[in-house]
Amino acid sequence: MKKKLTLPTATTLMMCVIIIAAISTWLLPAGQYSKLTNNDNKAFVVNSKTGSVSLPFTQKTLDSLSINIKLEKFTQGSISKPISIPNTYQQDTKRPQGFVAILQAPIKGIIDSIDIVLFIMVIGGFMQVFNKTGAMLKGVTYLASTMKGKERLLIIILTSIFSFLGGSYGMDVESIVFYPVLVPLFLAAGYDLIVPLAIVFGGAAVGFIASFSNPFSTIIASNTLGINWLDGFYERLLFFVVSTALFIWYLLRYADKVKKNPKASLVYQVDGNIDSSLDLHVANNNENIKLSLKTKAYLLIFLFTFVSMICGIIYFNWWCIEMAALFLGSSILIALIERTGEKTFVHEFTKGMESLLIVAVIVGLARGVTIVLNDGMVSDSILNYASHVVQHFNPIIFIILIMVFYFFFAIPVSSSSGMAVLTMPIIGALAILLNIPGREVVNSYLYGIGIMFLITPTGSVFPALTMVNVSYNAWMKFILPFVFGLLILGAMFLTIGIHFK
Repeated sequence: MKKKLTLPTATTLMMCVIIIAAISTWLLPAGQYSKLTNNDNKAFVVNSKTGSVSLPFTQKTLDSLSINIKLEKFTQGSISKPISIPNTYQQDTKRPQGFVAILQAPIKGIIDSIDIVLFIMVIGGFMQVFNKTGAMLKGVTYLASTMKGKERLLIIILTSIFSFLGGSYGMDVESIVFYPVLVPLFLAAGYDLIVPLAIVFGGAAVGFIASFSNPFSTIIASNTLGINWLDGFYERLLFFVVSTALFIWYLLRYADKVKKNPKASLVYQVDGNIDSSLDLHVANNNENIKLSLKTKAYLLIFLFTFVSMICGIIYFNWWCIEMAALFLGSSILIALIERTGEKTFVHEFTKGMESLLIVAVIVGLARGVTIVLNDGMVSDSILNYASHVVQHFNPIIFIILIMVFYFFFAIPVSSSSGMAVLTMPIIGALAILLNIPGREVVNSYLYGIGIMFLITPTGSVFPALTMVNVSYNAWMKFILPFVFGLLILGAMFLTIGIHFK
């Protein structure tokens, strides 16, 4: 019997990329661009092979160096990393990276990304403590109970909620706990299994595309690119509203058709007459369910935490330390309300941190790739050669091709954080050479991987399909037209976005 071919884990893949990066330092010529850095808004410092030069902190300096970036981007802190100065590439002495450098790369990467790494793990701890209260499940159960008989309105409300959760923090596999609540409800109302599947998995996935405050994609990608993650926030928020509204319309249209004619169900057409008596039940479904004051408090804390994070960054220049402290404080507040014992709280919080440890490690590994390339002085060489290829590209064509690249590359690389740190330095630098705003590079990455998330077999679609007993073929027949529509919508947003520099 042949073994089924499986893709390596993201961790193994990232280590392979580190090895490839090290090999490239032996094969490619070494070289570097002169770099421009901001010296506390007092002066620009240009570092080159021959030394450092201080220049006036003015727009005229940027223009003279052919750097098509507004001075405000530096004063507002949107750009924090050194910028490569166009047409200044010079070859240098080779610095090939060997076995020791490969072993050290993940360690150096984690150390260099420690703020993001710890923030991710603290969020894991918060989500574990919050989910342990059962507040989110109780809230959805209460909503489903009170809206019984108004399922069409319930579809609108629930899809919006799951989309918000996908866009705010990247809800993923934890959404499977909602199927036992929603599947019987919608089957009893005359819908098919695709409706609750689309509400939960589809809603979260559509919200994930915009990821307006998702720390595992937007914040990491922006940080890696060297821009403030709020640059492009309102565009992503608009995309979130438009894409969610379109998805709700698309789902309602399908749901209405199934309710009028059950044989129009794709589950019926593709999978046959599936027995609707799945092993999914709602406890006390006919009883008058009420939310306790404590549950309402937990839901308010959850909402307040994410709103506070966004406000803190916008108005008080918060970053990883402040955000991590916020989530830690919210975790402690929930534990106090729940009267969780000290040992139980520590156990649950560390368990949550452990659940996202692999994500944190991948961020470090991906950063290790950049470190190997930089230490071997081939990052700028790759950028130089690539710039000669793309410099004649129309910016609109380039940014759409980047979205398409991320769309397909999301199949082998399912980690959004790993993808961001691995690709952003090079693609972002190429975009700057074409005078494309960094925010649109982040958005093209989000739209590409997010839209693929709806269908990729290496993502969370199969666990969701298994929960509701729907085939992949039936789901693809339902969602593919909307996927193509999202790609067109993403291209439109990117095209408009690059005109607002």
